[in-house]
Parts: sequence; structure tokens; C-alpha cells
Amino acid sequence: MGVFLIAGLSAIAFILAYRLYGRWLGRRIFQLTASRVCPSSTFADGVDFVPTPRTVVLGHHFTSIAGTGPIVGPAIAVMWGWLPAVLWVVFGSIFIGAVHDLGSLVVSLRNEGQTIGDVAGRLLNRRVRVLFLFILFIGLTIVLAIFGLVIAVVFRMFPAAIFPCVIQVPLAVVVGIVLRRSGARLLLPSIVALVLMYLAVIFGDVGWLGSFNVAMAGLPVMMWVFILLGYCFVASVLPVGVLLQPRDYINALQLVTALGLIVIGLFVAGLFGGAPVDGTRPPLEIVAPLADFDPPGAPLLLPFLFITIACGAISGFHCLVSSGTSSKQVRSETDAVSIGYGAMILEGFLAVLVILACVAGLGLGVAEADGGVVTGEAAWATRYTSWDAAGGLGAKVGAFVDGASNFLAAMAVPTSVALAFMGVFVASFAATTLDTACRLQRYVVQELASSASDRWRAAAWSLPGRYIATGIAVVLGAALAAIPASG
Repeated sequence: MGVFLIAGLSAIAFILAYRLYGRWLGRRIFQLTASRVCPSSTFADGVDFVPTPRTVVLGHHFTSIAGTGPIVGPAIAVMWGWLPAVLWVVFGSIFIGAVHDLGSLVVSLRNEGQTIGDVAGRLLNRRVRVLFLFILFIGLTIVLAIFGLVIAVVFRMFPAAIFPCVIQVPLAVVVGIVLRRSGARLLLPSIVALVLMYLAVIFGDVGWLGSFNVAMAGLPVMMWVFILLGYCFVASVLPVGVLLQPRDYINALQLVTALGLIVIGLFVAGLFGGAPVDGTRPPLEIVAPLADFDPPGAPLLLPFLFITIACGAISGFHCLVSSGTSSKQVRSETDAVSIGYGAMILEGFLAVLVILACVAGLGLGVAEADGGVVTGEAAWATRYTSWDAAGGLGAKVGAFVDGASNFLAAMAVPTSVALAFMGVFVASFAATTLDTACRLQRYVVQELASSASDRWRAAAWSLPGRYIATGIAVVLGAALAAIPASG
């Protein structure tokens, strides 16, 4: 009953916040109006500035801001207990994160689609602009390196997720080309692509595809990083309608569907128990402490809770997406509430589900090395014996994947399919953030070049300048990712 209560009250709070507070902000504070022309129309170029339907931009924005942040942060923060994590996610998302995302989107919309760095430089001075852009440059380089490593680790942990993730790219390209040539609506092609993706999850580890997954999972981590960043190079220089928009929209459909399945599985497990263990369905109950202010090896709850759960409640990276790619695609100013405020609310609900998967889903069963399965508090202890044990990347991702796959297994989904499904879920979130971050870094490099000299402005934003800027972003991201691998 406690799990139902947390999920239900969180969902109600998010829905009410969007309908009441979010819309009030758009109407009274930002005074959004459909009569104001957006940068996507004023500067339409078919590459970056493209007027786009609200649902498509929402899909891009949600998948880009979410990444693995609302997964790995809450998955480790529950060491301090589930209550502090839930409170920070819910209230942080509603009153801080969503307001921040909406505000940065509106600021960019009313400043010619400029990034936050450009806006700061114009309002303050040129030196501030350069310093701000340089900070963004460093931050995005870290994002490219870390998310490349995250996806590589996920693929090595869950090889069955490789083929379903790989097939997303050609599917998105086909959808993008069809739409550009025919002008058809996006929904039907995306649903077809979504069905094909789920078929890839179910059958993508059978026969020769299983051998392909195993072979690819055996690649060195840095080889995967190079492959992923090579893909990012291509995705960053292509027009948004060819790959970025259709891929993010398809991914958004997949990820929202996955969230729905997790919720259904949670309720099935709550009513009937998890998948049978030794002939008995274990009950769904919270096996983590309500609050623990001194877990072994952990730093202080305050302020480290707010640092650990960043993306699930408030993240500065979101303003880069809002002002970098999303503002250049928004078709009507009134769409900003759904995109800016609504996407953050959806991300907050994802973070709540991650918390429940770790503090309750794990208790439904964790496989041990000897082939046995432990349940209840013993299952929780396998992942959260100490801060160091819970702090590794594999442990963070594994705790959520195991807990969420238990929700799916409660609906009689085979364990292997459930694990592949959740592996694709995590990798897809990370991949959409990765290619968006690469495009954002390209903007930052071009803006830095423009700041260096007025003569460089035209060259920086030309076609060769686009390729050079993207190459700089990719090479530096790969170089930073290689540092831990060489240590």
C-alpha cells in the first residue's frame, strides 16, 4: 500500500502542478501569446531553425534533458532513505526544475533563439559572454565523455540491448526522409517504427542476432565511445528533421510507453506479488529505510542529497537544451509550457519510479552468483551495503534495471526480455542526450569562434565551420573519455 500511495500522490501532485502552476506561470508571469513570431519561423534554415509541432519538440526536449541523470542520481540517493529522495524530486521538480526549464526556454524564444551564453554576453559584456561560453564548453565536453562511457557500460552489462538500440538509427532516418519528401504526419510512421523497435527488443537476442550482441558487447569500452561519438558527429551536422527529430520522437514514444508499462507492472506486483520465486509470489513492499542519516561511507545528507539528485529535480544542463535546440524548433510561444514545464514534470515522475524500483522493486528478487534468488531486505542489501558499493556506475544502473524488470516480470514478461527492455530504456535515454549535447557543443564552439573575431563569424556558421566545430566537440569528448581508461 505504501508503494501505491507514493506513486499515486506523486502523479497527482505533478498533474496538478502542470495544470495549475505551470499554466499560471505561462499566462501571468511570462505572458505567452501565439501572436508573437518564434525564432524557428524568423530564422528558418531547414537545419537548426525548423518550425515543429509541439509533440515532436516535447519528445526531443524530454529525451534530451532526461538522459541517465534521473536514473543514476535517485538510484544512489536512496541510501539516505526513500523519503528525502521522494520529497526532493517532487517539490524540486515542481517549484525549481520545471520553472527553470520554462524560464530558460522563454528567454531564448524572445532573444532570437540564442543560447544562454549569447544572451548573457549581450546583456552584460563580451568578456562575460566568452567566459560563460567557455564554462559551457567544459561542461558539454564532460557530458559527451561521460554519456559515451555510460552507454558503453550499459551495452557491456546488457548485451541484448545492443541490436534494439542500433536499429533505432536507420528507422529514424527512414521516418525522417519519408516525412521530408511526402509531408505526411509523423504519428503513423513513428508508431510503425515503435512496433519494430519493440519487436527488436523481443527477438533481437535470438539466433545470429544474439551472437552479434555478444560480439559487440566484447568490444573495448573506448571503441564503443569512438563509435558513439562518430554517430554524434553525423547526427549533429545533419538537418534536425532527418535524424534528430524523428529519432527523439520515436524514442519519446518508446520511453513514455516504457514508463506506462513500469507503472502497470508496479500495480500488478502490488496486487498479486512479483514473479514466483520457489513457487511463491513475493509481496511488493518497501525494503529500504524511510530515512538513514548516516549510511556507511556516505557524505552528509545536506547538501549532498541535492547534488546527487540533480537532473531529477533541477539541472543547469536543461537550460542548454531549452536555449540550444528546443527554442529553435518551437512553432508557437504557447507551446513553451508543455515543452519546458511539462517535460520536467515527466522527468520528475520518472525519478519517482526509479526510486520505487530501487526501494521496492529490488525486493521482488535479485539473482545471486550461485543461481539462487534473494528477496526482501536481503535483496536490497545486495546493492546497498555501503555508499561505495552503491556508488559505481554498474551498481547504479543495475539496481534500477533489476528493480524495474521485476515490475515487468510480475506481468509474466520473461526475465530476459524484461532485462533487455530496461537496458534499451537506459541506453536510449543516454543516447538522445549524447547527440543533443554534441549539437549544443557545436553551437558553443561556433559562438566562441564568432566571439574571437567579427571576421570569423560568417566562417564559423558556414557549412565547413559546422563540420570543424563538430569535429572539435567529438575529438575532445573522446580524449576526455580516454583518460579513465588509461588509468
